[in-house]
Amino acid sequence: MKIRVALLCLLSAVSNSAAIAQEFDWNQLSTFSIIARDPETGELGFAFQSKAFAGGNRISDAKGGLAVIAHQAVSDPMYGVIGLELLRAGMTPQDALDEMVRGDEGRNRRQVAILDIQGRTAAWTGPNCSDWKGHHCGTNYCAQGNTLAGPQVLDAMAETFENSKAPLAERLLGALDAAQAAGGDVRGVQSAALLIVKQLAGAAGFSDRAIDVRVDDHKQPLVELRRLLNMQRSLDMLTEANRFIRSGDLKRALQAAIAARDRSPENDNAWVALAGVYARMDSKAEALTALKRASELNPANAHRLPLDPLFVPLYRSAEPQP
Repeated sequence: MKIRVALLCLLSAVSNSAAIAQEFDWNQLSTFSIIARDPETGELGFAFQSKAFAGGNRISDAKGGLAVIAHQAVSDPMYGVIGLELLRAGMTPQDALDEMVRGDEGRNRRQVAILDIQGRTAAWTGPNCSDWKGHHCGTNYCAQGNTLAGPQVLDAMAETFENSKAPLAERLLGALDAAQAAGGDVRGVQSAALLIVKQLAGAAGFSDRAIDVRVDDHKQPLVELRRLLNMQRSLDMLTEANRFIRSGDLKRALQAAIAARDRSPENDNAWVALAGVYARMDSKAEALTALKRASELNPANAHRLPLDPLFVPLYRSAEPQP
Protein backbone atom coordinates (compact mmCIF):
# COMPACT_ATOMS: atom_id res chain seq x y z
CA MET A 1 0.00 0.00 0.00
CA LYS A 2 2.80 2.41 0.88
CA ILE A 3 4.51 1.73 -2.46
CA ARG A 4 1.32 2.45 -4.38
CA VAL A 5 0.71 5.72 -2.49
CA ALA A 6 4.27 6.83 -3.25
CA LEU A 7 3.89 5.98 -6.91
CA LEU A 8 0.62 7.84 -7.15
CA CYS A 9 2.35 10.90 -5.73
CA LEU A 10 5.03 10.58 -8.36
CA LEU A 11 2.41 10.23 -11.09
CA SER A 12 0.85 13.43 -9.83
CA ALA A 13 4.25 15.09 -10.20
CA VAL A 14 4.41 14.01 -13.84
CA SER A 15 0.98 15.49 -14.47
CA ASN A 16 1.82 18.77 -12.74
CA SER A 17 5.12 19.14 -14.60
CA ALA A 18 3.54 18.87 -18.05
CA ALA A 19 2.90 22.56 -18.58
CA ILE A 20 6.36 23.46 -17.33
CA ALA A 21 8.08 20.95 -19.59
CA GLN A 22 6.29 22.30 -22.64
CA GLU A 23 7.68 25.79 -22.08
CA PHE A 24 11.29 24.72 -22.56
CA ASP A 25 11.49 23.99 -26.27
CA TRP A 26 15.33 23.87 -26.13
CA ASN A 27 14.96 20.79 -23.99
CA GLN A 28 12.59 18.99 -26.35
CA LEU A 29 14.05 15.63 -27.27
CA SER A 30 12.73 15.21 -30.77
CA THR A 31 14.83 12.28 -31.78
CA PHE A 32 15.09 8.66 -32.82
CA SER A 33 16.11 5.89 -30.45
CA ILE A 34 16.11 2.16 -29.97
CA ILE A 35 15.94 0.01 -26.85
CA ALA A 36 16.85 -3.66 -27.01
CA ARG A 37 17.61 -6.89 -25.18
CA ASP A 38 20.11 -9.66 -25.83
CA PRO A 39 18.54 -12.79 -24.33
CA GLU A 40 21.82 -14.72 -24.54
CA THR A 41 23.97 -12.26 -22.58
CA GLY A 42 21.27 -10.72 -20.40
CA GLU A 43 22.19 -7.23 -21.61
CA LEU A 44 19.67 -4.42 -21.99
CA GLY A 45 20.58 -1.45 -24.18
CA PHE A 46 19.57 1.98 -25.37
CA ALA A 47 20.92 4.20 -28.15
CA PHE A 48 19.76 7.48 -29.64
CA GLN A 49 20.66 10.48 -31.78
CA SER A 50 19.04 13.92 -31.78
CA LYS A 51 19.38 17.57 -32.71
CA ALA A 52 19.39 18.46 -29.02
CA PHE A 53 22.25 19.42 -26.73
CA ALA A 54 23.38 16.72 -24.28
CA GLY A 55 20.24 14.65 -24.80
CA GLY A 56 21.89 11.55 -23.38
CA ASN A 57 21.66 12.84 -19.81
CA ARG A 58 17.86 12.84 -19.66
CA ILE A 59 16.31 10.54 -22.25
CA SER A 60 16.51 7.04 -20.75
CA ASP A 61 16.56 5.01 -17.56
CA ALA A 62 17.67 1.41 -17.19
CA LYS A 63 18.34 -1.18 -14.53
CA GLY A 64 20.28 -4.35 -15.20
CA GLY A 65 18.12 -7.43 -14.85
CA LEU A 66 14.93 -5.35 -14.86
CA ALA A 67 14.18 -3.05 -17.80
CA VAL A 68 15.16 -0.16 -20.06
CA ILE A 69 12.90 2.84 -20.70
CA ALA A 70 13.18 5.57 -23.34
CA HIS A 71 11.25 8.81 -22.83
CA GLN A 72 11.49 11.48 -25.52
CA ALA A 73 9.66 14.19 -27.50
CA VAL A 74 8.62 16.50 -24.63
CA SER A 75 10.50 14.21 -22.29
CA ASP A 76 9.79 13.81 -18.62
CA PRO A 77 12.41 11.71 -16.78
CA MET A 78 9.79 10.80 -14.21
CA TYR A 79 8.62 8.18 -16.69
CA GLY A 80 11.90 6.38 -16.13
CA VAL A 81 11.88 6.78 -12.35
CA ILE A 82 8.27 5.73 -11.92
CA GLY A 83 8.39 3.11 -14.66
CA LEU A 84 11.23 1.19 -13.08
CA GLU A 85 9.50 1.26 -9.70
CA LEU A 86 6.25 -0.03 -11.19
CA LEU A 87 8.08 -2.84 -12.96
CA ARG A 88 10.01 -3.69 -9.81
CA ALA A 89 6.66 -3.88 -8.00
CA GLY A 90 5.51 -6.54 -10.46
CA MET A 91 3.67 -4.67 -13.21
CA THR A 92 4.06 -5.62 -16.86
CA PRO A 93 5.50 -2.98 -19.22
CA GLN A 94 2.06 -2.37 -20.74
CA ASP A 95 0.35 -2.01 -17.38
CA ALA A 96 3.08 0.33 -16.14
CA LEU A 97 2.90 2.46 -19.27
CA ASP A 98 -0.90 2.63 -19.15
CA GLU A 99 -0.75 3.73 -15.50
CA MET A 100 1.76 6.50 -16.24
CA VAL A 101 0.13 7.77 -19.41
CA ARG A 102 -3.30 7.83 -17.78
CA GLY A 103 -2.02 10.09 -14.99
CA ASP A 104 -0.07 12.48 -17.25
CA GLU A 105 -1.82 15.58 -18.62
CA GLY A 106 1.11 16.08 -21.01
CA ARG A 107 0.86 12.59 -22.48
CA ASN A 108 -0.08 13.77 -25.97
CA ARG A 109 3.39 15.24 -26.42
CA ARG A 110 5.32 12.32 -24.95
CA GLN A 111 6.96 9.35 -26.61
CA VAL A 112 7.79 6.43 -24.32
CA ALA A 113 8.98 2.85 -24.86
CA ILE A 114 9.60 0.11 -22.30
CA LEU A 115 11.38 -3.24 -22.64
CA ASP A 116 11.81 -5.56 -19.68
CA ILE A 117 14.30 -8.35 -19.05
CA GLN A 118 11.70 -10.92 -20.15
CA GLY A 119 11.44 -9.29 -23.57
CA ARG A 120 7.99 -7.79 -22.97
CA THR A 121 7.42 -4.38 -24.59
CA ALA A 122 5.10 -1.40 -24.50
CA ALA A 123 5.22 1.93 -26.36
CA TRP A 124 3.31 5.17 -26.60
CA THR A 125 3.55 7.95 -29.18
CA GLY A 126 1.43 10.95 -28.32
CA PRO A 127 -0.67 12.39 -31.16
CA ASN A 128 0.82 15.85 -30.67
CA CYS A 129 4.45 14.76 -31.11
CA SER A 130 6.07 16.40 -34.13
CA ASP A 131 5.71 14.59 -37.43
CA TRP A 132 6.90 12.26 -38.70
CA LYS A 133 6.42 10.20 -35.58
CA GLY A 134 5.90 6.57 -34.72
CA HIS A 135 7.19 3.48 -32.98
CA HIS A 136 7.67 -0.19 -33.76
CA CYS A 137 8.25 -2.97 -31.23
CA GLY A 138 9.63 -6.25 -32.49
CA THR A 139 11.22 -9.26 -30.85
CA ASN A 140 13.52 -7.96 -28.10
CA TYR A 141 13.48 -4.33 -29.24
CA CYS A 142 11.46 -1.15 -29.70
CA ALA A 143 12.40 1.56 -32.19
CA GLN A 144 10.79 5.00 -31.94
CA GLY A 145 11.18 8.50 -33.26
CA ASN A 146 9.60 11.86 -33.89
CA THR A 147 10.44 14.89 -36.04
CA LEU A 148 11.77 12.38 -38.57
CA ALA A 149 12.21 12.60 -42.32
CA GLY A 150 9.56 9.91 -42.69
CA PRO A 151 8.55 6.34 -41.81
CA GLN A 152 11.58 5.03 -43.70
CA VAL A 153 13.77 6.17 -40.80
CA LEU A 154 12.02 3.86 -38.38
CA ASP A 155 11.88 1.06 -40.95
CA ALA A 156 15.63 1.25 -41.56
CA MET A 157 16.38 1.23 -37.85
CA ALA A 158 14.19 -1.82 -37.19
CA GLU A 159 15.32 -3.79 -40.25
CA THR A 160 19.00 -3.23 -39.56
CA PHE A 161 18.70 -4.30 -35.95
CA GLU A 162 16.73 -7.42 -36.85
CA ASN A 163 19.29 -8.51 -39.46
CA SER A 164 22.41 -7.95 -37.35
CA LYS A 165 24.22 -10.68 -35.43
CA ALA A 166 26.78 -8.35 -33.79
CA PRO A 167 27.06 -7.76 -30.03
CA LEU A 168 24.21 -5.66 -28.67
CA ALA A 169 26.12 -2.35 -28.53
CA GLU A 170 27.27 -2.67 -32.15
CA ARG A 171 23.78 -3.72 -33.26
CA LEU A 172 22.33 -0.59 -31.68
CA LEU A 173 24.85 1.70 -33.35
CA GLY A 174 24.29 -0.02 -36.69
CA ALA A 175 20.57 0.67 -36.33
CA LEU A 176 21.25 4.35 -35.63
CA ASP A 177 23.55 4.59 -38.66
CA ALA A 178 20.81 3.13 -40.85
CA ALA A 179 18.22 5.52 -39.45
CA GLN A 180 20.46 8.51 -40.12
CA ALA A 181 21.19 7.30 -43.66
CA ALA A 182 17.43 7.13 -44.24
CA GLY A 183 16.96 10.80 -43.32
CA GLY A 184 17.10 10.86 -39.54
CA ASP A 185 15.97 13.90 -37.56
CA VAL A 186 14.85 16.59 -40.02
CA ARG A 187 16.46 19.28 -37.84
CA GLY A 188 19.94 17.79 -38.12
CA VAL A 189 22.31 16.17 -35.62
CA GLN A 190 24.00 17.19 -32.37
CA SER A 191 24.05 14.56 -29.61
CA ALA A 192 24.01 10.78 -29.24
CA ALA A 193 24.37 8.16 -26.51
CA LEU A 194 24.79 4.46 -25.94
CA LEU A 195 23.95 2.60 -22.72
CA ILE A 196 24.33 -1.12 -22.00
CA VAL A 197 23.32 -2.50 -18.59
CA LYS A 198 23.65 -5.94 -17.07
CA GLN A 199 23.58 -7.08 -13.47
CA LEU A 200 27.03 -6.74 -11.82
CA ALA A 201 28.68 -6.04 -15.20
CA GLY A 202 29.86 -2.52 -14.34
CA ALA A 203 32.86 -1.16 -12.47
CA ALA A 204 34.26 -3.68 -9.97
CA GLY A 205 30.94 -5.53 -10.02
CA PHE A 206 29.22 -2.78 -8.05
CA SER A 207 27.46 -1.20 -11.04
CA ASP A 208 25.27 -2.56 -13.80
CA ARG A 209 26.51 -0.10 -16.45
CA ALA A 210 28.69 -2.16 -18.75
CA ILE A 211 28.85 0.63 -21.35
CA ASP A 212 27.81 4.24 -20.82
CA VAL A 213 29.13 6.67 -23.44
CA ARG A 214 27.61 9.83 -24.85
CA VAL A 215 28.28 12.70 -27.21
CA ASP A 216 26.81 16.01 -26.06
CA ASP A 217 27.66 18.33 -28.98
CA HIS A 218 29.26 17.21 -32.24
CA LYS A 219 28.93 17.71 -35.99
CA GLN A 220 28.98 13.92 -36.47
CA PRO A 221 27.72 12.46 -33.20
CA LEU A 222 27.34 8.90 -34.46
CA VAL A 223 30.90 8.83 -35.79
CA GLU A 224 32.14 10.13 -32.45
CA LEU A 225 29.94 7.67 -30.54
CA ARG A 226 31.43 4.74 -32.44
CA ARG A 227 34.93 6.07 -31.69
CA LEU A 228 34.06 6.07 -27.99
CA LEU A 229 32.66 2.56 -28.18
CA ASN A 230 35.87 1.39 -29.87
CA MET A 231 37.84 2.98 -27.05
CA GLN A 232 35.69 1.14 -24.51
CA ARG A 233 36.16 -2.15 -26.32
CA SER A 234 39.91 -1.54 -26.48
CA LEU A 235 40.05 -0.97 -22.72
CA ASP A 236 38.07 -4.16 -22.13
CA MET A 237 40.65 -6.05 -24.21
CA LEU A 238 43.45 -4.59 -22.10
CA THR A 239 41.75 -5.94 -18.99
CA GLU A 240 41.79 -9.33 -20.66
CA ALA A 241 45.47 -8.91 -21.58
CA ASN A 242 46.30 -8.19 -17.94
CA ARG A 243 44.58 -11.39 -16.85
CA PHE A 244 46.73 -13.37 -19.28
CA ILE A 245 49.87 -11.64 -18.01
CA ARG A 246 49.02 -12.57 -14.43
CA SER A 247 48.48 -16.19 -15.47
CA GLY A 248 51.80 -16.24 -17.35
CA ASP A 249 50.25 -16.70 -20.80
CA LEU A 250 52.21 -14.05 -22.71
CA LYS A 251 51.20 -15.37 -26.12
CA ARG A 252 47.52 -14.74 -25.45
CA ALA A 253 48.34 -11.49 -23.66
CA LEU A 254 50.08 -10.31 -26.82
CA GLN A 255 47.09 -11.26 -28.95
CA ALA A 256 44.75 -9.32 -26.67
CA ALA A 257 47.04 -6.26 -26.59
CA ILE A 258 47.33 -6.24 -30.38
CA ALA A 259 43.55 -6.52 -30.70
CA ALA A 260 43.15 -3.59 -28.27
CA ARG A 261 45.60 -1.49 -30.30
CA ASP A 262 43.87 -2.32 -33.57
CA ARG A 263 40.40 -1.62 -32.19
CA SER A 264 41.43 1.87 -31.03
CA PRO A 265 44.82 2.93 -32.48
CA GLU A 266 44.51 6.31 -30.74
CA ASN A 267 44.36 4.68 -27.32
CA ASP A 268 47.82 5.34 -25.86
CA ASN A 269 47.10 2.88 -23.05
CA ALA A 270 46.88 0.10 -25.62
CA TRP A 271 50.36 0.97 -26.90
CA VAL A 272 51.74 1.04 -23.35
CA ALA A 273 50.20 -2.36 -22.63
CA LEU A 274 51.58 -3.72 -25.88
CA ALA A 275 55.04 -2.45 -24.95
CA GLY A 276 54.68 -4.15 -21.58
CA VAL A 277 53.97 -7.52 -23.17
CA TYR A 278 56.83 -7.13 -25.63
CA ALA A 279 59.17 -6.19 -22.78
CA ARG A 280 58.21 -9.32 -20.87
CA MET A 281 58.89 -11.36 -24.02
CA ASP A 282 62.29 -9.65 -24.42
CA SER A 283 61.24 -8.21 -27.79
CA LYS A 284 63.11 -4.94 -27.25
CA ALA A 285 62.72 -3.35 -30.68
CA GLU A 286 58.96 -3.93 -30.75
CA ALA A 287 58.59 -2.66 -27.19
CA LEU A 288 60.51 0.55 -27.94
CA THR A 289 58.40 1.16 -31.06
CA ALA A 290 55.23 0.81 -29.01
CA LEU A 291 56.59 3.13 -26.31
CA LYS A 292 57.46 5.74 -28.91
CA ARG A 293 53.93 5.66 -30.31
CA ALA A 294 52.42 5.87 -26.82
CA SER A 295 54.43 9.05 -26.18
CA GLU A 296 53.42 10.56 -29.53
CA LEU A 297 49.77 10.05 -28.67
CA ASN A 298 50.17 11.29 -25.09
CA PRO A 299 53.24 13.48 -24.40
CA ALA A 300 52.87 12.80 -20.67
CA ASN A 301 54.06 9.26 -21.38
CA ALA A 302 57.45 10.60 -22.46
CA HIS A 303 58.06 11.69 -18.87
CA ARG A 304 56.54 8.85 -16.89
CA LEU A 305 57.30 5.71 -18.90
CA PRO A 306 61.13 5.98 -18.66
CA LEU A 307 60.65 5.79 -14.86
CA ASP A 308 58.61 2.59 -14.99
CA PRO A 309 60.75 -0.31 -13.67
CA LEU A 310 59.54 -2.53 -16.49
CA PHE A 311 60.78 -0.10 -19.14
CA VAL A 312 63.94 1.33 -17.54
CA PRO A 313 66.23 -1.34 -19.09
CA LEU A 314 64.69 -0.69 -22.51
CA TYR A 315 65.30 3.04 -22.42
CA ARG A 316 68.84 2.50 -21.15
CA SER A 317 69.59 0.05 -23.96
CA ALA A 318 68.40 2.63 -26.47
CA GLU A 319 70.70 5.36 -25.15
CA PRO A 320 73.77 6.16 -27.29
CA GLN A 321 76.80 4.28 -26.06
CA PRO A 322 79.95 6.31 -25.26
